[in-house]
Amino acid sequence: MDTSVRKPTWLIPSLGLTQIVGWGSMFYAYGVLMQPMQVALQTSKPVIVGAYSLALLISGLLSTLAGSIIDRVGGRLLMGAGTILAALMLALLSKVHSIAGLYLIWAGIGVAMSATLYQPAFAVITQIFEGGFRRAITMLTLFGGFASTVSWPLTQWLLEHYGWRDTWLIYAVANLVICLPIHALLPHTASIKAKIKERAAASISLAAVLRESSFYLITAAVTLNALVFSAMSLHLISILHDRGMSAYYATGIGALIGPMQVLGRILETTFGKNASTKQIGLIAIILLPIALVLLFVPAQWLLIYALFAAMYGIGNGVMTIVRGALPAELYGREAYGAISGAMATPVTIAFAAGPFVASLLYAIGGGYPGAIVALIVIASLGAVLFFYATTRLHTETNSLHVRKQP
Repeated sequence: MDTSVRKPTWLIPSLGLTQIVGWGSMFYAYGVLMQPMQVALQTSKPVIVGAYSLALLISGLLSTLAGSIIDRVGGRLLMGAGTILAALMLALLSKVHSIAGLYLIWAGIGVAMSATLYQPAFAVITQIFEGGFRRAITMLTLFGGFASTVSWPLTQWLLEHYGWRDTWLIYAVANLVICLPIHALLPHTASIKAKIKERAAASISLAAVLRESSFYLITAAVTLNALVFSAMSLHLISILHDRGMSAYYATGIGALIGPMQVLGRILETTFGKNASTKQIGLIAIILLPIALVLLFVPAQWLLIYALFAAMYGIGNGVMTIVRGALPAELYGREAYGAISGAMATPVTIAFAAGPFVASLLYAIGGGYPGAIVALIVIASLGAVLFFYATTRLHTETNSLHVRKQP
C-alpha cells in the first residue's frame, strides 16, 4: 500500500510551527526592530518601512509562480529553498550598514515569504488532505495565529539582551534549525499528484479561471477587505486616541484583536463546519464594515469598543481561512496553487499598501472620522462584490466543468 498519500498526523502541527517561526521572524519582528535599525542606519521611518513594504510587494507578485511550482513538484523543494533563503537574508540583515543593502535584503526576504508562509503551506495541505482541506487550513491558521503572540515579546526580550543585529542572526538560525528539517520531510509529491489526478475531473486550470469574470469580482472583494484590515491594523491605536480614549484602554482594545482572530477560526471549525466556504466568507466579510461603524460611538462606551474588537478580529481570522479554502472549493485541487496564488497577489499588495492608503485618506478627509467613513465604504463595497460574485460562481463553474469534459 502506498503510504506516502496518507494524511500524516505530524504535518499540521509541524507546518504550524514553521508558520510561527516564519511569520514571527519575517513579518512581525520588524515592528519591534525597525526603530533601533532606523537609528543605527541614520535614516527616516518612511525609508525603513519602505523596505518592509517592498518585501510584501515582491511576495505578492510571486504568489502565482510559487503556487504553480507546488502544483507541479510539491512543497518540499520550494519551501525548503525558501527557508534557506530566509535564513541567509536574515543573517545578512544582521550585518546591514546601508539603505541599499537594506532594500536588497528585504527584496530577498519577499522571495522567501512567497515560498514559505501561508499561501504555499495552504497549497501543500490542500494537495494532501483532499475533502478535509478546509479543516486542515483552519487548523494551520490556529497555529499561525500565535505568531505575533510569540514574536513580539520574544523579539523585545532578544533586543534588550542581545541587540537588533544578533536578534536577526538568532532568527536566521531558528529558520534553519526548526523549519528546514520539517520542509525536508514533506510528503513526496509524485504519489500525491497521481492521487489528485484520479479526482481531477472537477478541477479547472488557471487559464480557464482567468477567463471568468466572477474570479476577478471575488478577488477584488477579498482584496478590498484585506486593504481595509491592513489600513486599520497600523492606525487603530491612533484612531482610538483620536476618539478620546486613554492609552491604557486603547491598548487593551487593540490587544483583544489577536485572540478574537483565533476565536473566529475556532468558531469556523466548530459551528461553521457544515457551511460552505462561500457562506462562511459572506458572514465574515460583512463583519468588517459593521465593526467600523462602531468606532463612532463615544470613547466611554468600552463594551461597544470590545464588540468592535471581537467583530473585527473574528472577521479577519475567518477571512484568512476563506482566502485559503475558496479556490479549492470552487475550482478543484489540481491547479490550486496557481489559482490561489493569482488570488493572493493583489491581496498581498493590498496588505502592503493599506497603511499608506489610510494615511492618504486621513489627509484627504481632514482627520480620522473622514478616513473611517471612506474605509467603511471600501469594506462595504468588498462585501457587496463578494455577495454578487458568489451568486454568479455556481453558474460559471458549472460552465467550466462542462467545457472540461471530453
